Amino acid sequence: MFKFIGYATLAFLSQFPSLDAATDLPDKENFHLFLLAGQSNMAGRGIIGEEDIKIHPRILMLTREGNWAPAEHPIHFDKAVAGVGLSKSFAEVLVEADEDIVIGLIPAACGGSSITTWEPGGYHSQTKSHPYDDAMDRTHLAIQNGTLKGILWHQGESDGKPGFSEHYEMRLRNLIERFRNDLDNLSLPFIIGQLGQFEAKPWTNHRIIINNAHESVTNDMPLVRFISSDDLTPKDDLTHFDSPSLREFGKRYAKAYLSLSASE
Repeated sequence: MFKFIGYATLAFLSQFPSLDAATDLPDKENFHLFLLAGQSNMAGRGIIGEEDIKIHPRILMLTREGNWAPAEHPIHFDKAVAGVGLSKSFAEVLVEADEDIVIGLIPAACGGSSITTWEPGGYHSQTKSHPYDDAMDRTHLAIQNGTLKGILWHQGESDGKPGFSEHYEMRLRNLIERFRNDLDNLSLPFIIGQLGQFEAKPWTNHRIIINNAHESVTNDMPLVRFISSDDLTPKDDLTHFDSPSLREFGKRYAKAYLSLSASE
């Protein structure tokens, strides 16, 4: 079902014996998959530079059409403004740590989506999508070829307001449990990135509630990690991390994931 696409892709992959054919994928146990979920800072809005279009032979992405292709930014397709995200630098750390694995990224984040849309039947009008249902469909498609190893989550900006922040922690706990139950893996790592801490845009009380919810969930739910956004910087919009910060953020996610793996 899955094929690499494009003549340029095939020509590139022909240089590498492990991935030298259009239908060639690694063994399922060595094909480590990660679901990318949340909103725009997970989808990525960083400006794409030369280093962001370099292809690594052991980092793949599930395209919008459901094919496996070499990962290159933009990895997401939620909105036309999708750009550099954190997932590729995350994957680069992992493949450097283990030369036997291939990483498969499953993009499913939806810019602007509230956590209320990340439940069965939830609809997000900005992207005309069903965030949770679509993520599950794409993940079930992907795991026909690989092994799901974790979920990367960055979300909360859309819920940092009255009437939403007060219920966020309960919804996040339910979401993590639902993902694990629906994916039949109660030990699935779930990694949460902290909201941006931008000096020019101080947190409101409702943003503080979201942050406290992230920390609380991390403190008492198993195999959940919270990744600091200390010293990361924004684009001019004061909402999205810039490209250097997203690359660094991905490395921090990877360090947390590797620490979880080492403790298993």
